[in-house]
Amino acid sequence: MRQAKRRRLAAKGWRTGSAKDFLGLTEQEEAYIELHLKLADGLKARRIQRRLTQTELAKAVQSSQSRIAKMEAGDPSVSLDLLVKSLLALGASARDLAKIIASRAAASASR
Repeated sequence: MRQAKRRRLAAKGWRTGSAKDFLGLTEQEEAYIELHLKLADGLKARRIQRRLTQTELAKAVQSSQSRIAKMEAGDPSVSLDLLVKSLLALGASARDLAKIIASRAAASASR
């Protein structure tokens, strides 16, 4: 959030903070959520790069299109295991996974 907007909200009595502060997350919980979102974003980006539909990816990983949509949306019901398996099914290497994990904050972290 921009500083000017923060100041306007503070002037009106609003408090601003992070999701971690609002939800009372531990450092470990915050790191887990960030990892989950990075992998979800990486999955969507790789699927699009390979020019596959969610349905086509679902067939490749023996899942459903709705499950792929949940994976890409960062749904907490999706396991890290399924995200990693799906990325591997798209041809991601261990190095590719490391790049996804090491990337800056997930674009969807502000969801």
